[in-house]
Amino acid sequence: MNQRLLQDTLSDTSPVPHTAPLAVTRLSLSNFRNYSGLRIDCDASPVVLFGANGSGKTNLMEAISLLVPGRGMRKAALADLQNIHSPAPWGVAAELHNEVGTMLVGTGRDPESGDNDRRIALVDGKPVRNQQQLAEHIAMAWVTPDMDRILADGTTARRKLIDRLTYSFDTAHAGRVTRYEKAMRERLRLLRDRGAYADHEWLNALEDEMAQSSVAIAAARNQLLSQLLTVMPDIHPAFPHAGLRLLGVAEERLQTTPALLVEDSLREAWATTRQDDANSGTTSCGVHRTDLSVTHIAKNCPADLCSTGEQKALLIAIMLAYLRTLRAHRRMNPLFLMDDIAAHLDDTRRAALFEDIVSLGIQAWLSGTDAAFFSALNQKAQFFEVVNGQISHWH
Repeated sequence: MNQRLLQDTLSDTSPVPHTAPLAVTRLSLSNFRNYSGLRIDCDASPVVLFGANGSGKTNLMEAISLLVPGRGMRKAALADLQNIHSPAPWGVAAELHNEVGTMLVGTGRDPESGDNDRRIALVDGKPVRNQQQLAEHIAMAWVTPDMDRILADGTTARRKLIDRLTYSFDTAHAGRVTRYEKAMRERLRLLRDRGAYADHEWLNALEDEMAQSSVAIAAARNQLLSQLLTVMPDIHPAFPHAGLRLLGVAEERLQTTPALLVEDSLREAWATTRQDDANSGTTSCGVHRTDLSVTHIAKNCPADLCSTGEQKALLIAIMLAYLRTLRAHRRMNPLFLMDDIAAHLDDTRRAALFEDIVSLGIQAWLSGTDAAFFSALNQKAQFFEVVNGQISHWH
C-alpha cells in the first residue's frame, strides 16, 4: 500500500473538529477509482454526499467500506480500484475518533505484489497480520442499490448477508467460515480424486474440523439473530418489523440439542454421504447451505413476495436493528453507509430513517443526486457536493 499516504495523514497537524466515537474525521484517497488524490475533513455528524450520477459519490463510500475486512460494498477486484491514469498503487486512509482517542486506519494495494494483487492494511502505521484485525477496531454496515433485491435473491445472497453482519458482531466468525470452507474443499477433492480409495482417517479429520467449525458458525449466527429480534421493536414504526429465522440443519438443531451432539450428527451425515458427494461434486449438507428467512410481520408475507419498496424497507429495518445490536453488544458506535438511499423510500420513511440515525448518534454517510432529498437533515448533517471527482463543503 502507499504508506506515504498514511504517514502524511498522521503528520498533518491542521486542526480536526472535536468528535464523539466512532467517526471518520479525515478521509484521504490516493489513486483510487476516479480520484488521483482527495482529502475530506469532517466531524462526527452524518455526512451527505450529493451530485450527479457518475461524479464519484459511490467511489467515496466504497473507499470507506474497505476499512473493514472483505472486498467492500462492491466486492470489486483490487485491480478495478486502481486509478487508470496512475501506475502508483491505490490507497485509502482514514483518521478515526473512538472512545480511546484518535486512530489511523489505512488499506491499499501492495506495491510489492507485482501481478499477484494483494491488499494490505495498517493500523496506526503498523501492518496488521490479516484483514480480520480491522474488525477489532471498526464496525460498519451498509445499504446499496445492489442490495435492493437481496431478500428475494437466492439462498447464497441471504446467507452471505447474515455472515457479513456476524463478522462485526463476532470478529472470530470469519476465521471459522474460512476453516470450514477450506476443510470442505479438501474433503471434496479427496472424494473426487480418490473415491473409495480415499484416506478415511484424513476424511474423518476433515469432517471433524467441519463439524466443530459448523457448530461455532451456527451458534454465532443464532446469537446475532436473537439480538436482532430483541431490538427490532425499537425500530421507527415507519419501517416494518422483520421476522427472521435461520433455515439450516446446525442452526435449528442447536435450538434444542447440545453442541456436542450436533457435531456428532454432522459427522455421521458426512460419513454417510461420502459416495453421493463424490458423485455430485458437492457437499450435500452443512452450514454452507443455510438460508435466512425474512417475513413482513404485519402482513405475514415472505420478503420475496413483497414489493421492491417493502423489501428495501425490511432491509433497512434489519440494518437499523443491527446498528443497535452492535452498540449494545460490542459497545461500539458503527459507521453506516447508505448509497443512493432515496431510491424506493417515500418521504415518510426517508424522514424516519434520518430521525433514527440522529437519535442513534452514529456517523452515517449518505449519498444521492439532490441535496433536497436530505432536507430533514439540515442543521444536523454536513453536506458535500461531488462534481467529477472534486468535492466541496456545501453550506
